[in-house]
Amino acid sequence: QVQLAESGGGSVQAGDSLTVSCVVSGLSFSSSAIGWFRQAPGKEREFVVAVNWSGTTYTGDSVKGRFTASRDNSKNTVSLQMNSLKPEDTAVYYCVARDHPYGSKSVADYPYWGQGTQVTVSL
Repeated sequence: QVQLAESGGGSVQAGDSLTVSCVVSGLSFSSSAIGWFRQAPGKEREFVVAVNWSGTTYTGDSVKGRFTASRDNSKNTVSLQMNSLKPEDTAVYYCVARDHPYGSKSVADYPYWGQGTQVTVSL
């Protein structure tokens, strides 16, 4: 059974930084792409970043230059470092995984989802 467990969400002020992490179990982590999506109230889920098996990443336009992701295959963990946070970054952040070495920007390409962690950014 594949399980994804996010941690590290919270409430911060605009301009602050925050790191959220995801521990993955139940699949071949080192050969799987891991990603992050987010969903704000009343909006559709939005692609944030994908981390390929090799550690290379590609990032959504709305967070490019502010968010970076990395993976630690020895700990089955992916981290999302968020800098210069804005109120519009407020959302539930979901860790996702797929049985494929390369990530995707499409929600439909990820069969495995975590429960999500809330990030709230205030002025």
